[in-house]
Amino acid sequence: MKKIICFLIFVGLTNGLLAQKGKQVFVSTDIDNFWIAYDKIIATKDSAQQIAHLRDLYLEKGTEGLKGIIEVRNYSEKEFIDWIAQNPKFWNSIRPNTLKVKGLYSKIDANIKKLKKAYPDLKPSTIYFTIGAFKTGGTIQGNKVLIGSELSLADKTTIVDELPSWLQSFYKAQNPLNELPLLCTHEYIHTQQKEIVENLLSMCLYEGVAEFISCKVTNTKSHVPAIEFGKANQKIVVDKFVTDLFTMTNNYNWLWGENMNELKVRDLGYFIGYEICERYYNLSKSKSKAIKELIELDYTNEIEVERIVNSTKLLPKTLEELYKEYDNLRPTIVSILPFENGNQKVKAGIIQISINFSEEMDTNYRGFDYGPLGENYIYTFKQLLGWSNNNKTITIEVEVEPNRQYQALITNRFRSKNGFALKPYLIDFKTDE
Repeated sequence: MKKIICFLIFVGLTNGLLAQKGKQVFVSTDIDNFWIAYDKIIATKDSAQQIAHLRDLYLEKGTEGLKGIIEVRNYSEKEFIDWIAQNPKFWNSIRPNTLKVKGLYSKIDANIKKLKKAYPDLKPSTIYFTIGAFKTGGTIQGNKVLIGSELSLADKTTIVDELPSWLQSFYKAQNPLNELPLLCTHEYIHTQQKEIVENLLSMCLYEGVAEFISCKVTNTKSHVPAIEFGKANQKIVVDKFVTDLFTMTNNYNWLWGENMNELKVRDLGYFIGYEICERYYNLSKSKSKAIKELIELDYTNEIEVERIVNSTKLLPKTLEELYKEYDNLRPTIVSILPFENGNQKVKAGIIQISINFSEEMDTNYRGFDYGPLGENYIYTFKQLLGWSNNNKTITIEVEVEPNRQYQALITNRFRSKNGFALKPYLIDFKTDE
């Protein structure tokens, strides 16, 4: 154990020194450890022994990269064992590629050097090659680029017919091994960006920045099929995006998942972000300044986000104009019963509160939260009594104590039948003695 600890400290110090000297650091020891564990796992049918081999030979010897990808993608031991046991042809076919990964370092390093030239403020990030459980080909954690080799080191020789159909489509549509240098550059840019904001536009910009700049600085065409589709069908895609911009409850229709709307092309959000960045770059007099602004964009700065997006004129109107149009279509709460909001003398005990909306609502969506005063001012929820009045009224049963103030926020999780989010409404009242 002491030797292992000393070795890990030595590796950490070595990587740190390499980074300080400006040399790109690659770590792929997790791949070697995986195959040692894999051979032991498939040699036994004893599930307890399989788990023990996975832990002892792979997980516990894992680098910071393996620990990171497990944490980011929430991998479980069972997932690893199930994927190993169910797909022997896949693993045998991809194994040679994973063992030759060091031969790819020079191409990746050349890309990172080009990125550094275009963006001199580039901070060093370590690139880790791990083997995961099919949830990501590439992601980041802090200043670590985490590559899922079971996805990103496959090529046309990889046998995928044992895999689920949704996963087969990825391998058949793309050639991940050839795309690896660009993928690493894309993820490297993510390590430089500020934290993402959880709205559709920011998510699209976040991915678009990484994809456009990685392609631009390396002079490589994007491998994301959605970008080519978007350029060929721009009006249809942009019109659909504008429709969804403020109303989406599932951003996976645009990013990181299967698109379930009528366009049937996944990850079209990459095109939206890519197109905005490309137009902004082309419009900018200083290309280096544009790259810096895009990489360092603060997604919490709505004024700056709007400035960049509006300047490109990709969307038919400014973001402010589009939001005003959307806001005018949102449902509102017109009243509550049996008392008026703000009442100071509500009778204590168990009461039924009916919330009346301005239009018919989608009964699949609802949301209640604390008010500004916090959780100590929320009533005790008893039960949902249901919808009435053509789904314009929802009634809940709550319990309130004497001589207390209560607040509850009716959130924008409520949605109209047409899909527009509710304008939030604060219920605020006091009970009598």
